[in-house]
Amino acid sequence: MPITIYESFRAVFYTPFYLPHALGAYEAEGLDVQLSTSPGLDDVSVHLRDGQADVYWGGPMRIMVNYDRDPNCGIIGFCEAVTRDPFFLIGTRANPGFELTDLANVLLATVSEVPTPWMCLQNDLRRAGIDPDSIVRTGEASMAKNAAALRAGAVDVAQLFQPQVEELLSAGAGHIWYVAAARGPCSYTTLYCLQATLEKQPDVMHRMTRAMFRAQKWLHAHDGHTVAAAIASFFPDCPIDLLAAAVERYKSLGIWGRNPRLPRAGFERLREALLSGGLIKNKIAYETCVDMRFADAVILEDPHSI
Repeated sequence: MPITIYESFRAVFYTPFYLPHALGAYEAEGLDVQLSTSPGLDDVSVHLRDGQADVYWGGPMRIMVNYDRDPNCGIIGFCEAVTRDPFFLIGTRANPGFELTDLANVLLATVSEVPTPWMCLQNDLRRAGIDPDSIVRTGEASMAKNAAALRAGAVDVAQLFQPQVEELLSAGAGHIWYVAAARGPCSYTTLYCLQATLEKQPDVMHRMTRAMFRAQKWLHAHDGHTVAAAIASFFPDCPIDLLAAAVERYKSLGIWGRNPRLPRAGFERLREALLSGGLIKNKIAYETCVDMRFADAVILEDPHSI
């Protein structure tokens, strides 16, 4: 029986989730997993309940927001792959001694497509003793428009992800000011589904997690060019050398986990950001949102790389 998995949107930092499709890891586990893009992220719980999707990949942010709205939503994360924040602050000029206080004197363009990047950055600011409301910020435009605005000098700093970062760096049009991954574990992307699905299809979810683990092993055993070649069909408009540079930078920053566990520390750091930014009102428990039975099992099994 086919399993339908929805991705939130197309992004290089989701590389570990594309690899099982590209490398045949799901097929090797006897699974027929069909990939589609979510028609709308505000209706995740509806898509899962109605059977439009069996599994999603996306942020634990989305799980916590759903529990904040509906304590009985029953959504559970079971296999993490993106374990640190994949966003950067890119400035129009070099700033090797960057401090967060530097943002007080610039026009900052933040991500509009999803809330997590700003939620995490505003929490970094609070931790540094800076009121996020004191920052002159525009958060209405898309990342593509913000990158264009940065090139045109219409903004001073933009919050971006890959491959836009490498595009700006290679063109000499941008400079890395801040690497969000440097804050440490901050759970960013996991496979999730309904708790009822875990209970009805435990063997399927176990094998999906094992396929992901085998792909994670492959990812960490290969260089950026090899990984880029494997996922190139997912990014047909991105030059392979640029994609390879994006992958290599993410690897060097420890964005991608080496196993499918979703650590408590990363979850709690993300939760703190969502609470401090007002995206959620309730302190949702780790145990409510996360089930690591399959991750723990496949780590003990220690399967070979795909």
